[in-house]
Amino acid sequence: MATEQKAESTEQINGSNPTVGFVGKVEAKYHDLKDHAETYPYVWASYMVVYGGFGLWFAYRWRKLRRTEDRVRGLQERLRKLAQAEELASKISSKPTNVDKPPQ
Repeated sequence: MATEQKAESTEQINGSNPTVGFVGKVEAKYHDLKDHAETYPYVWASYMVVYGGFGLWFAYRWRKLRRTEDRVRGLQERLRKLAQAEELASKISSKPTNVDKPPQ
């Protein structure tokens, strides 16, 4: 008897009843997940630990990557400025200087 009622409620959720809309399906899924979480809390806790650990590791690596990129950009900028200064110095030294020579 209880399984028949559960089957009927599952049938209604799965879409045999057109009056049950998207919101009803979402609410039913939420209640199923909530019941499962209350029944098996250690399973859900392990999910949180594992996926939380993955999230922390991902955030750490992302931040480290961003720091490395910022450091590389700074070094590239310094190198660009040094190259410009060197180029300017070589242009200045390669120009013939017009030193006023005394007339003969």
